[in-house]
Amino acid sequence: MDVFEAISKRRSIRKYKSAEVEDEKLQKILESARIAPSAANRQEWKFIVVKDAETRQNLVEASYGQKLVGEAPVTIAACSTESERVMPCGQYAYTVDLSIAVSFMILEATELGLGTCWLGAFDEGKVKEVLDIPGDIRVPAMFTLGYADENPDQRPRKDLNDIVFHEKYQ
Repeated sequence: MDVFEAISKRRSIRKYKSAEVEDEKLQKILESARIAPSAANRQEWKFIVVKDAETRQNLVEASYGQKLVGEAPVTIAACSTESERVMPCGQYAYTVDLSIAVSFMILEATELGLGTCWLGAFDEGKVKEVLDIPGDIRVPAMFTLGYADENPDQRPRKDLNDIVFHEKYQ
């Protein structure tokens, strides 16, 4: 599978089989984050792999009751170890860096035949409490990981002509 195929096939999976994710596949997914680019190559990140059923159930509560968090065999929390750095373009580096790393992991998971769902609906304070994350560490993203027990259709996308301008904003 090439990158474009992985991008095209990726879906947000909300139903998972109970099968465990093989360690070799999980390591490859984590390696894709390790080699992802980051601002000034600072790599100011940590990733928490959560497999324990009780901990995942506690994350369901921290994720506004999203049952898929407890049903997926793995949830990964993306953490920033430095959250104050602003890039010259005005964006916080950690949000960009972790978005890239999580995207790489999700695409690698897709290539390996696994499903994922990027989570943005969670209470960061509660997640930090459940996972013993220090107060100065930010958690901009989490995602579930496992073998899909559904095959959702692709959701509609805007036409390329509706989202691309050339030379100037129009």
